[in-house]
Amino acid sequence: MRKSLVVLVLLVSLVRLEAQEGFHFDFHGFVNPHYYADSRSVVGGREDMMLFYPKPIVRDAQGNDINDGWQANMLAITARLNVKITGPDMLGAKTSAFVEGDFTGATNATIDNLRLRHAYFTLDWGRHKLLAGQCWYAMVTHEIMPMTNPLNMGAPFHCYARQPQVRYTYSLDGLEAVAVAQWQLDNMSQGLLNGVPTSSTLFARHSILPELNAQLRYRTSRLFIGAAANLKSIQPVVNTAGVSLPQQLHRSLSYSIFGSYRFEEGFTVKVQTLLNNSLYEGCSLGGYLMYQSVDGNLVDFRDWHFNTVWLDIERNHGHWRPGLFMGYAQHKDEGPMPAIYGPATVFGRGYDLDYLWRIQPRLTYTTQKGLSFVGEAEYTYAGYDEPVGNLRLSLSAVYAF
Repeated sequence: MRKSLVVLVLLVSLVRLEAQEGFHFDFHGFVNPHYYADSRSVVGGREDMMLFYPKPIVRDAQGNDINDGWQANMLAITARLNVKITGPDMLGAKTSAFVEGDFTGATNATIDNLRLRHAYFTLDWGRHKLLAGQCWYAMVTHEIMPMTNPLNMGAPFHCYARQPQVRYTYSLDGLEAVAVAQWQLDNMSQGLLNGVPTSSTLFARHSILPELNAQLRYRTSRLFIGAAANLKSIQPVVNTAGVSLPQQLHRSLSYSIFGSYRFEEGFTVKVQTLLNNSLYEGCSLGGYLMYQSVDGNLVDFRDWHFNTVWLDIERNHGHWRPGLFMGYAQHKDEGPMPAIYGPATVFGRGYDLDYLWRIQPRLTYTTQKGLSFVGEAEYTYAGYDEPVGNLRLSLSAVYAF
């Protein structure tokens, strides 16, 4: 009852603000019940609705693979509410803001709780545009996001995350130069906190520097292409409990080339390649190894790499809209380390994989009035020492308003 009163008071306040101060509020959202079934256990999140890849073969005393076997679930946690605010001109710029939430929770432990997805404002001077707040992680490239319906949206081949950030865009005759400084919240780095491996924002906060991203883009009415470079700086060893630990920074560079083209026949093709050095925070593959010398004093870090490419094709008009996503990732050998180092501690996602590929056809029927139905078959094959595959079958409906 108390929450309902708070929402009611907030809505009344927004209406009064719109009437008195010249702000306009545009509310939207959707409800998205989603059923999915997997042929084996998977590495994922949010009740495995966020699927990355199948788990490896693990045999019991009788030699049976305990990760083999069908399982199914249904969730509606991706239900979403958002509001776009258009305000009066300020500082010579057009102003707007966007706030959006869903119910996936910030972690698996808080699933079903209201979670902040986006919360940012923009100042638009025409050629110059400034965005500040929580928005898409810079390596996501949301303009070319795969249109698959499950929560992973092409991950781990395509990044999928949001981060607090400041983003500046300069546009001129179709060319765009973008610079982003971003921090961490829900998607955190991994490291040693008081000697214990964990995920925390402290590893990025202690590095002082934000994660930096630079992009160059070109767009027309049908074509969109670009390239990005991403620099992440973290302090992988943090001491908050009086433990004497070495404090060194680790920096990693990742690169991306991307593009999309919308054909007159009504099909859109999207493609991206990633040189992924350590994009764990972006729900992608990669990470780093931490080596200590035999005496435990000297610490060194080394990224382990994935080269990733994916393609998404979709018909974007009519009631029936077929689509196909395909992705491939190859683990690159990090090479030998000097003999003075002891065993490595591994941080990241996918270190035990040599390669990963996925093929994912889908078919959407849309009423073009806010209601649509989607069926997908998603086959992901993981290159462990003993390779395994997982078939996911999913059915979902979207009621958008």
